[in-house]
Amino acid sequence: MADRLVLVGMMGAGKTTVGRALADRLGWAFVDTDAEVEAATGRSVEERFAEAGEPAFRADERRALATALSDGGPVVVSAGGGAVVDEGSRRLLSRSATVVWLRADPTTLAARVGDGTGRPLLAGGAAAGLAALDARRRPLYAAVADVVVDVDDLDVDGVVGRVLAARTAAGVGP
Repeated sequence: MADRLVLVGMMGAGKTTVGRALADRLGWAFVDTDAEVEAATGRSVEERFAEAGEPAFRADERRALATALSDGGPVVVSAGGGAVVDEGSRRLLSRSATVVWLRADPTTLAARVGDGTGRPLLAGGAAAGLAALDARRRPLYAAVADVVVDVDDLDVDGVVGRVLAARTAAGVGP
């Protein structure tokens, strides 16, 4: 599992940006499950939610995660923010990868995502929506995480450095 690293966390935590930087630093492939779902369905995340609903989107997300973790080579995966709400995705994460939770305070997340445009679960207002989602998801992130990195006051390089140091300290990577 040391060659499969999955970043989980709320929207706005930096999973995609940090994931790309980590993959570059490690010389590994990078996969963003949201981008994979969009490629497979021909729809944006927002469109997929609107047309098929959250359960169908979570199934698409689980398939994208399974594919990313089964391709064989070393990979950094940015999992969609809500991937942990799906029990099948949680099982897959716990048996197939080293999972890093990029943890951020809801106020940090709200500043990063702005008004929530294009994010279906924030339609009622970004700050309130993020706080509610965070409260529901924190126990799920904690349950799957092998490593936790608080990202509130860090830039991308700082997060990458902490992820790599935490993996090493936890004995889950080079």
